[in-house]
Amino acid sequence: MLRSILLFGLITLQMFAMAMLPTELSDSGIIPKPVSVIPATGIFTLTEKSAIIVPDKSVELMQIGQYLVDKLNPATGFGMLVKSSTGAKSTGNIYLSLSPGDEQLGNEGYQLTINSDVVSLIANKPAGLFNGIQTIRQLFPARIEMASKQQGPWEIPAGTIRDYPEYSFRGVMLDVARHFFQVNDVKRYIDLMVAYKMNVMHLHLADDQGWRIEIKKWPKLTEIGGSTQVDGGKGGFYTQEQYTEIVKYAAERYIMIIPEIDMPGHTNAALASYSELNCNEKATELYTGIKVGFSTLCTGKEITYQFITDVFSEIAALTPGPFLHIGGDESHATKIEDYIPFVNRVQEIVSGLGKQVIGWDEIALSTLKPNTFVQFWAKADNALKGVKQGAKVIMSPAANAYLDMQYDATTKLGLHWAGYIEVDKGYNWDPATLVPGINKENILGIEAPLWSETITNIDELEYMVFPRLPGYAEIGWSASSTRNWDEYKTRLGRHDDRFKALQIDYYPSKLVPWSVPLER
Repeated sequence: MLRSILLFGLITLQMFAMAMLPTELSDSGIIPKPVSVIPATGIFTLTEKSAIIVPDKSVELMQIGQYLVDKLNPATGFGMLVKSSTGAKSTGNIYLSLSPGDEQLGNEGYQLTINSDVVSLIANKPAGLFNGIQTIRQLFPARIEMASKQQGPWEIPAGTIRDYPEYSFRGVMLDVARHFFQVNDVKRYIDLMVAYKMNVMHLHLADDQGWRIEIKKWPKLTEIGGSTQVDGGKGGFYTQEQYTEIVKYAAERYIMIIPEIDMPGHTNAALASYSELNCNEKATELYTGIKVGFSTLCTGKEITYQFITDVFSEIAALTPGPFLHIGGDESHATKIEDYIPFVNRVQEIVSGLGKQVIGWDEIALSTLKPNTFVQFWAKADNALKGVKQGAKVIMSPAANAYLDMQYDATTKLGLHWAGYIEVDKGYNWDPATLVPGINKENILGIEAPLWSETITNIDELEYMVFPRLPGYAEIGWSASSTRNWDEYKTRLGRHDDRFKALQIDYYPSKLVPWSVPLER
């Protein structure tokens, strides 16, 4: 009798496990939405005998394979390895390979083929393989993301996914100046954004309330300027070694770091650190409030440009990416006749360091150098001025894309000066049609900034970022013609188990049908 009961229990458990799985590849709820999903008959099963196979001992491919192993092993408990092989494909394995020449896939696209025997992931470039791995993660049950061993089976439906991004620049911004975030917090944010195929992290490293990056020629910037933050709490800063650690960690995940030193406004932390940067030669008091527009570097003094050269020289040497962000926003204390030549000269400094300038949309009031990029956040007229000068635009409209805006009037964190941004509003906009005169060919990509006036720790960060970030990822990756809120919110609802498995503190928007029984 007991044996019969146990047998019945095992059969019931097996049936329940099968019910948790999507029956077709097209039911998998992938975010961002792929270009093409073609279901096929069959199920691939990952087992303790499975391995990740790369075609040669390329260090980079082995690292990508190890990344996947590190994601799969904790929950499965299989102890899978990355192996090198050029022989015939063996059942149960996942194969990663480069096959250059598919122009449509570009640098970041991939093709994923799944059958009952093997999974085959191919791409032109390593970044494409890395993006394909994020899709593989989403195809497995959400519990694959757990840090401890979980019950299988580990199955995904058969079929073919062909996928590549709409925009090459898909970013987030983290303000570490208003409130400081430790290295591990930044790494955590990187890990969460790559899960949705984003590829840029913009770090806002200096503002009125704090200076967060060590500059060896100007040590008081961190000694004094980095000592506090909003509301007077203890500040902090990244040593150059710590910043390098962040850059390396990001690069291993195909994330480009863009450092920003905002100027000539938003500079009180620097002005409090060095009196000579002020026109009156007197250092300002440290500031821990959240007002804007009251500070300015002394644009007429030569020491100011030596300071900027020194700062950007040290940061440029630590940053392999092509961009330095010069800020340029809300410089209300700087006369326009001073602001324009200042921005023009700073562009020359950055260009002389072999980097390209990004600035908030106000910089388009100046004469833009070739390969300067304008980040639209507030005034469409400014962005249009940039386009007329030949600049490409990064779309970060505050009313649609600012992650620090409250979801609604009941949200305890965040601000609402640009309006409330519920999940549907964050998703329902098209970068290529939002501003008449700014078309797709004028756009480099999108970025969702998180300013930290009210955000003090990683849990609060996650609450404001999720569940909006997957929507911004889809705006950047998927063609606008394929996007639809009613369809998307159902896919998003299926990710709540994944959020929980990843221990993300997310906002459970009432607009989203959470816990749709896809993997339960």
